[in-house]
Amino acid sequence: MTHNPRRALLRAALDAASRGWHVFPLRPGTKRPALHGERACPRTGECTAGHRKWEQRATTDPDRIRAAWSAAPFNVGIATGPSGLVVVDLDVPKDKGSADAPSGAAIFAALCERAGHAIPDTYRTRTASGGQHLHFTAPNGIRLTNTAGTIAELVDTRAWGGYVVAAGSHTPTGAYEAVSGSVAAPLPEWLQTILKPAPVPSTGPLRLPAVDAGRAALAALEAECAIVSAAPDTTRNTTLNRCAFKVGRFVAWGDIPRHVVEEAFQGAGEARGLSAAECRATIRSALDSSIRKARPREAA
Repeated sequence: MTHNPRRALLRAALDAASRGWHVFPLRPGTKRPALHGERACPRTGECTAGHRKWEQRATTDPDRIRAAWSAAPFNVGIATGPSGLVVVDLDVPKDKGSADAPSGAAIFAALCERAGHAIPDTYRTRTASGGQHLHFTAPNGIRLTNTAGTIAELVDTRAWGGYVVAAGSHTPTGAYEAVSGSVAAPLPEWLQTILKPAPVPSTGPLRLPAVDAGRAALAALEAECAIVSAAPDTTRNTTLNRCAFKVGRFVAWGDIPRHVVEEAFQGAGEARGLSAAECRATIRSALDSSIRKARPREAA
């Protein structure tokens, strides 16, 4: 039987989705997202209210997956945050000429031994470069993000804001293959302790600066920032995008300076646990889209 790469990659995407993991297409033969970037965003469909990135567009819907993979033999990306995953990435030394340099797998094994724990038995894949990905279910109530070197050298993690390449994908250097474990085990508590973010400092009520702005604009800004501050962990970024989009019309009408809106949402987003860079990108995209699409005040 002739091997059909597109069909095999579709099966890989559907298999990952059946585990509850949110997938999105990667360019054929690469690890790069195949979805359009912000500059090329048409602001239609899923992006009507502002550009939606690969993490927001990743899905478990079989129909959407079949439609996407019917276009090309895309590799499969797994958005770790929406999938409820923390993936420990055990890399290989970049200097191929140093035979004595330990791999990430060896370093992690030594770390487990020092901590008095066995190497976790969980779903594991071998990467195209010869590294390993250990898949764990994320703990409840803690929003973990990507790390690089926090656990140890050559031991990184992918969580919110990150993705991994799924088993069944191929690059010129090799294939990604599942090598052990049928399910993802819970993230061990000793790893949670290492990865748990520092507590977010408590903040008082939002205080908007005294500026020359319309009363309705200030009231809308305060109300939408309050919504961001109360957003659940799983929807913080999308809530920030939606709320900033709503206030953008007041900027378009000249009722409030844009920098005031940006600073207020930046503070609300960071206080809710989003990174500064994530807040800036989301707010800028939402306001740009809202200002461009704002209807005249008389027609609103």
